[in-house]
Amino acid sequence: MKKHLIGVAFALAILAVISLVATSSAQQRSAPNAPGAATSPAGAGGLQRGPAVPTGPAPRLPDGKPDLSGVWNGGGPVGDLEMGLAKGETIPLLPAARKIMEARQSKDDPEANCLPTGIPRIAPYPWRIIQTPTHIYFLFEGNIHSYRQIFMDGRKHPDDPDPTWYGHSVGRWEANTLVIDTVGFNDKFWFDFRGHPHTEKLHTIERWTRKDMGTMVNEVTIDDPGSYSKPFKLTFTARLRPGEELMEYICQENNQDVHHIQGPAGVP
Repeated sequence: MKKHLIGVAFALAILAVISLVATSSAQQRSAPNAPGAATSPAGAGGLQRGPAVPTGPAPRLPDGKPDLSGVWNGGGPVGDLEMGLAKGETIPLLPAARKIMEARQSKDDPEANCLPTGIPRIAPYPWRIIQTPTHIYFLFEGNIHSYRQIFMDGRKHPDDPDPTWYGHSVGRWEANTLVIDTVGFNDKFWFDFRGHPHTEKLHTIERWTRKDMGTMVNEVTIDDPGSYSKPFKLTFTARLRPGEELMEYICQENNQDVHHIQGPAGVP
């Protein structure tokens, strides 16, 4: 598969051509001239591919809770964290954090080096939600084929969690919205291609709402007093990819382009 042979670093270095890569992936997944095989437009926080987004009401499980399961695209920042801001708002970077961001080089982006994206960043490839009464899992196709687990059994965060790439996540339902509270992050991942930083003080609250059959909105609040002067909210939209399955994607197999990335972190 062509996409299997493309290094993540290439996508980071030449963001302008990612749409071509996504189109190629869609062609691999859909038979030529098949009904609904056109690639959908890109949305905030991710590229779309495959059949048109389905319409209709959001499905529910037998217990009445919203059914969030399926393969999705988008739902978080890819190139620039600011894409999720409401009009007129800015990211409240502290001076020390801005200095870190301005010093970062594209070649050092952890995602370009086959490391996890963290939260709320997302790779421009599909991902799947698996929903059970006690856990919800996010399975990621892109980059390192990783996963998140959200505990839905009423447990609390540990008093002193080990710092990890995805943190420790507990979830609850508020009406039709899945609320995910996450702490215990390391300070290694970048929020986007531009290199927005964070510290181990990071605390995120995601609010995932399936608006209809094909659309899910993620409103995420970022609270990190180590890098930002106040909490701020971002909104991203994920689209359902009906009939798709996650492909095997091993970033380390052919990640040749990271050595050629030069210059400060940023989006072309």
